[in-house]
Amino acid sequence: MTAIAVTIAGSDSGGGAGIQADLKTFSALGVYGASVITALTAQNTRGVTGIHDVPADFIAAQIDAVFSDLAVDAVKIGMLSQVSTIEAVAAGLDRHRAKSVVLDPVMVATSGDRLLNPDAIERLVQLLFPRAVVITPNLPEAAAFLGCPAADGESEMRGQAERLLALGAQAVLIKGGHGGGHESVDLLVGRDSVTRLAAPRIETRNTHGTGCTLSSAVAAGLAKGLPLIEAVREAKAYVSGAIAASGELTIGSGHGPVHHFHQWWKKTARSASE
Repeated sequence: MTAIAVTIAGSDSGGGAGIQADLKTFSALGVYGASVITALTAQNTRGVTGIHDVPADFIAAQIDAVFSDLAVDAVKIGMLSQVSTIEAVAAGLDRHRAKSVVLDPVMVATSGDRLLNPDAIERLVQLLFPRAVVITPNLPEAAAFLGCPAADGESEMRGQAERLLALGAQAVLIKGGHGGGHESVDLLVGRDSVTRLAAPRIETRNTHGTGCTLSSAVAAGLAKGLPLIEAVREAKAYVSGAIAASGELTIGSGHGPVHHFHQWWKKTARSASE
């Protein structure tokens, strides 16, 4: 059977984040990708200049079209800017008994532009935290949900993740990319376990789409039948490689994208030269 994952997220016209990053990630990891577009953004490496939200009834229509035909193995949820969007997605997940849902609570773009309306935060917590097998906030997002400063160090990261569990999340992958130190440390915190995932911190401006890419890589692993911990480990390794190879690309003049096909473009180049 072909592993299938669907991304429910916003579109990035610059191609580095959102559904574009998700579909690239699915493809790179051997998973067929489908999409439900929740918003259109006018966006590039320098920032977001406009957002056009897709009506909730059309989001529902997309969900019904995809799930009524495709045997979806995993779902990645990204940008949901409006209360009506969140409600439509939650209802669609229930209607089709969606499994292996990964929620990336996108609040702010890499450029600093806000992507989630403040009045939608409470509904996101109420409706989608309990429906996801894991949520993947970065440090600023976790702090925004909890109304506190961003975590400083792994002890505070774990404490905030446990507080997010108390809000209804089944598991929390709290990402340390915004932290300091020589390592970029993420913590996967469940009800009865904590898994530390570390990689060397890479100094680069090319961080556009890293959160989208990590969450969709986790969904890809789940779609292929991996346990959550293994899906997260493989996703971390993939994203680290994509960030490390991002300098091989020359894309835009702002925060460039990671290199989603870093493993495959090199093979293609070698084959062409032989």
